[in-house]
Amino acid sequence: MSVGEDIPRVDGFDKLHGRTLYVDDLKIEGVLHGGTIRSPVARGRITAIHFDPAIRWDEFVVVDHRDIPGPNEVALIENDQPALAAREVRHRYEPVLLIAHRSVRALRQALRAVRVEVEPLPAVTDPCQSLTPVLIQYGADNVFKRIDIAKGDPEGAFARASRVTAGVYATGSQEHVYLETQGMVAYQQDGRLVVRGSLQCPYFVLDALTHFFGRPREAFQVIQAPTGGAFGGKEDFPSQLAIHAALLAEKAGAPVKIIFDRQEDMAATTKRHASRVRHRTAVAEDGRLSAMEIDVLLDAGAYVTLSPVVLSRACLHATGPYFCENIRVHGEARLTNSPPAGAFRGFGAPQTQFAIERHMNVIADQLGIDPAELRRRNLLRDGQTMATGQVFRDGTDLVGLLDRALDLSAYTARQEQFKADNRRHPYLRKGVGLSMSFHGAGFTGSGETRLASEVCVAGLPDGRVEVLTAQTDLGQGTETILAQIAADRLGVGIDRVRVAVPDTTRVPNSGPTVASRTAMVVGRLVEQACDDLAAQARRVAGTDGGSVQDAIRARYAANPRQRLLGRVKYAPPPAIQWDEQSYRGDAYPCYSWAAHVAEVEVDLRTYEVRVSDYVALQEVGKVVNPTLARGQIQGGIAQGIGWALLENVVTEDGAMINNQMTNYIIPASADLPPIRVFFEEQPSRYGPHGAKGMGELPMDGTAPTVINAVCHALKTAINKIPLTPERLMEHLEGEADG
Repeated sequence: MSVGEDIPRVDGFDKLHGRTLYVDDLKIEGVLHGGTIRSPVARGRITAIHFDPAIRWDEFVVVDHRDIPGPNEVALIENDQPALAAREVRHRYEPVLLIAHRSVRALRQALRAVRVEVEPLPAVTDPCQSLTPVLIQYGADNVFKRIDIAKGDPEGAFARASRVTAGVYATGSQEHVYLETQGMVAYQQDGRLVVRGSLQCPYFVLDALTHFFGRPREAFQVIQAPTGGAFGGKEDFPSQLAIHAALLAEKAGAPVKIIFDRQEDMAATTKRHASRVRHRTAVAEDGRLSAMEIDVLLDAGAYVTLSPVVLSRACLHATGPYFCENIRVHGEARLTNSPPAGAFRGFGAPQTQFAIERHMNVIADQLGIDPAELRRRNLLRDGQTMATGQVFRDGTDLVGLLDRALDLSAYTARQEQFKADNRRHPYLRKGVGLSMSFHGAGFTGSGETRLASEVCVAGLPDGRVEVLTAQTDLGQGTETILAQIAADRLGVGIDRVRVAVPDTTRVPNSGPTVASRTAMVVGRLVEQACDDLAAQARRVAGTDGGSVQDAIRARYAANPRQRLLGRVKYAPPPAIQWDEQSYRGDAYPCYSWAAHVAEVEVDLRTYEVRVSDYVALQEVGKVVNPTLARGQIQGGIAQGIGWALLENVVTEDGAMINNQMTNYIIPASADLPPIRVFFEEQPSRYGPHGAKGMGELPMDGTAPTVINAVCHALKTAINKIPLTPERLMEHLEGEADG
């Protein structure tokens, strides 16, 4: 049995020995290097573009909006974003012009020798900003998407309530800081325009190219190069970069490579949506929640990109893993003249779960109830309904999950110990905090049905098999777990399974590598495709038993010219019902759950917060590869600690200005505690061997866990992150002055 074992990464040795070729390692004869001229202001009309006459521009390939062969649109949810600005710009760093040259040095000189002259227009730099007619750039009010979720009678419950608790919770933007920056190469080969690069979703890029150039899919080939990290940042942005590389390559008649340096990558690419979440909660004297009213606001930036679906997940997770009879959730994603926000690990859920988990602690403090006990009284039980009316029935004991996390972390003992330590020490304050979190696995509602994902598993003449999907390995181990799932299903060694490079001319569209869907949704399809392959091979071999490898070889011996291919297409589970208009029904087929506990030390001399211990208990169904899973959880928690305490995106005119690693601070090894990861396994019927989604869950609970611990240490309420030392100092000095 392969599933559940610590199989070494199948791509590990090549990466360890430096044999893996990332996009910037590709040696392509005659390649030109491309770069981008960008808007210098947040909003305005382009009046002129000035080229320094000292540069020999006849040696360069120059592309602007007039070179675009089809619609000037980057296709995604809405086609509102131009590939190159023509007359107006909506954000600083918006692409206006492309340049290519055979010399990187000459390219860099040329990029500094072009000036875009823009007549400034009034800009929206805050989603809460009051609007005048000149500021409206989308619809009637700059709102890209509204979502409303309703359950029960919140107004009546608030009217009857003896206690109402309100609070506002804010989270900042966050940069992905993937190890490998954005990169793409485009060239002609065998009559196709080939685009190869660092990307998450090959078919997103293919669809964007098809729309932009107005050509059929067969005119393009999109290949994922080995990708050094993504975290959502290479979901939608590579479509724009692919278009840019392809435009330059077509005009030049030569291959073109565009590789961002770190500063350009941080300045111009998408970020996590900043948020403001307002809670108003009716609470009984025993702490039970009787009504919840939640308003979610996301800063979406200048174009729609993925904001509607980020808002959707944010709203669907806004109530936390708690039961409440009466709920109203209202969400808006609003335009600002900032670079567009996009996908980031957690996809809206971390923002709203930070709010609910901080709010639960505020309620607990007001009632004089321990935060763990307040959660214990309100956690979902089997048969209870969630905000959309979905019945909680996956069998997970959430109270048991909480209690096990408290035991693993010695939560109660630490509370008592830290109380004594804080009385004795002159400037160190210790605290312990907890959170409960959850994450829906797969696309929301009917999203998986609309995707209609396909997976193939090919039998090879020597008896080996090849898994054919569009799922990309971004460092998280996709190749390994899909190989494990196939090997287990077919009863072969993992060395007899290979996973195809995601190439749109070779692999079917199994959907994007997002939404914690790879192991659960695509892994289940791999199992079904393996079943189809085995059935075909055995039918020809005339046997129901025996080795699948022998059956595959016998099939090829009987018919060597016909390819043996197991194939399956996604079919929605019959019990899942979802109404997109009313936001009622089963938002996700199943959920993963987590209970986290953190310990912190706060230095009152420097206002630095150090996380000293972290316990993460994850319920993710069957764990396919424990070592890879543990690494995913630890990595997500590291990102969450950074978002909570360090990663402050500083903006000017809506754009990031601390876009370098010297002043955008992410956690280093010395900033991280021991991260102790534990698993519960409540298998889901929708995933292979019961696997659920896992990759995004650790991001959901980390920030509130850490901030709850800080609040416990300092006996204060902090409702905005990142909590940098400067912000903590300002907060505590404000309390002292008050």
